[in-house]
Amino acid sequence: MFVLINLKTYPCDPVAVAEAARDVDETTDARIAVAPQATHLERVAETGVETWAQHVDPIDYGSNTGHTLAEAVADAGAAGTLINHSERRLKLADVDGAIRAADRAGLETVVCANNPAQIGAATALGPDAVAVEPPELIGTGTPVSQADPDVVEDAVDAAARVDEDVTVLCGAGISTGEDVVAAADLGSSGVLLASGVAKADDPAVALADLVEPL
Repeated sequence: MFVLINLKTYPCDPVAVAEAARDVDETTDARIAVAPQATHLERVAETGVETWAQHVDPIDYGSNTGHTLAEAVADAGAAGTLINHSERRLKLADVDGAIRAADRAGLETVVCANNPAQIGAATALGPDAVAVEPPELIGTGTPVSQADPDVVEDAVDAAARVDEDVTVLCGAGISTGEDVVAAADLGSSGVLLASGVAKADDPAVALADLVEPL
């Protein structure tokens, strides 16, 4: 299982979370990665944890003030990037452009989507993975695998109908090891979570509990 921790802009110490993730990663068969803010990418990557960006723009080198260039993200130590998170929505053409930019820079990609229909459309664009995240459940502590398991199963089916090589992650409300196991049982290859670790009093304990059943 792939456990991707999105730190968003939470007031946590990104290096401390990264070090916790690195240490827990050494004790489990799960794959753990951390997605900090762009300004923290290099510091997080220096801890040795697998590091992801939260976003890249569909741009190339040039006159793009205020944008995030995929090559700059890769140079900072990122191995991959989220695209089209519900808090950073893109038009379909821009999702496609961001995937192409990430591919150009050698970054792995996870494209987020709200529902199975969007998962199918995102899969057709050729990312490495897609993540189904009903926005109404994000940050609630109620996992989609519990609130509406059909969404996860239908998302897995939708992706498989388009491209069986594109894996599916489950997001929104993931906070416990039981949530991760439930996501796996529904066909998910990983989970995307944030507050369950980023806002935890002890991220190492939260992460260890998260992957313990795996």
